[in-house]
Order: sequence, then structure tokens, then C-alpha cells
Amino acid sequence: MRIGQVLGAAAALGAGALLYGALVEAHKIRLERHRLRLAGWPESLSGLKVAVLADLHVRDLATLRMAQDAVAMALAEEPDIVVLPGDILAYWKRGVLDLVSAALGGLVSMEGRAIAVSGNHDYFAGRAEWLAPALERNGVRLLQNEVVEMCGVQWLGVDSEIGGHADPYGTIMRADPCKPMVVVWHEPDMVDALPRGPELMLAGHSHGGQFTAPWGWAPATSRLGAKYLRGFFPHAPVPLYVSRGVGVTGPPARLFCPAEVSLLTLETQT
Repeated sequence: MRIGQVLGAAAALGAGALLYGALVEAHKIRLERHRLRLAGWPESLSGLKVAVLADLHVRDLATLRMAQDAVAMALAEEPDIVVLPGDILAYWKRGVLDLVSAALGGLVSMEGRAIAVSGNHDYFAGRAEWLAPALERNGVRLLQNEVVEMCGVQWLGVDSEIGGHADPYGTIMRADPCKPMVVVWHEPDMVDALPRGPELMLAGHSHGGQFTAPWGWAPATSRLGAKYLRGFFPHAPVPLYVSRGVGVTGPPARLFCPAEVSLLTLETQT
């Protein structure tokens, strides 16, 4: 076979995989249940259930339906709290807040036990704080370098590093070191910048690589989402869980890397 034929076959294979990933794989959501055993986690809070909905990337009716399905999947698990680690929308445009509000409508049933932080896309052609009214209508509190106590845990919401508004040290200084702390920060690789103290960090941003080889290798990764690509990293500077997220960016396709709704049960390490 000549080199031109080989290249042509490879291009056709790649185009076919991309098309399949866009039409099929990008629309599948997998529920990931994990038990995270954390050093220093109080016995009284062992069994706390956290649903993670990362990277919804809401922008149109198709992504709205995907986000609604993800919310419904999370709520069916009856979590104690729902966490949205950023990139709630894809970019700012007319009408996008109505889509976000519709996407998150089911979270009203959490009765205020839902929090969100900003991702870099939440600053794309706009300001992340513009999300706050749509989130609040659905019982979701937007944390921008703020601390809130819910379910006996201090949730430290750090703003997007890529968005240029992160203040991790100021946020940690606002927390009580005698109480358990979970950091929510969009960009997972920033865990290397965290001081010791929090029991866990939750992140998204990487999409798990989004379009990967069957063995998990990702040919393209995100800035600040390459070192910690997906899953649980118990030996990171702060134990870290990275969700593959719900939506997509760039080529609207996934391959061997399905969208994820995470249900994390936090337990005391024995």
C-alpha cells in the first residue's frame, strides 16, 4: 500500500471516529459512584454523598437537554449536596441565562444545598457573576473566593485561575482550620498550588481528555487540566477528584471518554 493510501485511510478513520464521537458518544452520560476515603475526615460525616456536575457548557437546546438529564441523574441518587465546579455555560450570548435557569431547574428540590464556582468559559465574552441570579433562582449559590458551611462541611469555592480571578490563599484564610474543608476549583492542575489543610478538592475542566484512545491516552489536553486528567488522585498535595464533565468543547465529540455525573461518598480513612 502506498503512503498516500495509508494517509488517506488514516484520515478516513479519524473522520469516522470524530463523526461517531459527535453523534453517539457525546450524548452518553455515565453515573460514576466512588467512595473516597479521606485522611482526617470526621467520623460524624462519614457517608456524606456529594453529586458533582462539572462542565455543563450550556449554549443551545441540545446542551440544555443534556444538562437536564445530568441533573435528573444526580438527583435520583438523593445526594446531600450538589456541586457544580464551573463552566456552567459555553459562552455568553443573548438568552443563555434562560437556558442555564432551565437546565438547573431541578436543583430547587435540594433546598439550597447546591453550590457552584466559576470556570474559564463562564468568563468567555462576559462576567461569571452574571450567572448568580439564574443560579439563585434554582437554589444554587455561586462562590467566588468564598466559604460557605453546608452539611457540616466548609465548602471553599475558588474562582477560575484562567479567568484571572482566583484567590486560593485568601479563601483558605477565611475558613476555620478546625472544621473539615472541601475546595471546589475548576482547574484541577491548580491543586499543586494549594497549601495543606483541606481534606479534598473537586474539579472539572479537563473533560477527562474528551477524545481519547481506548487505553485512556488523550492526544489533546487543556491548559491546567493535563497533569490530573480524570478520576481520584489520593496522593495529590490535596486529595483530588476530577470529573470528566457533562458537556464538550472544541470538536463536539467524545471517544472512549463518556460524560460523567459523579456521586462521591466521603468516608473516614481507617
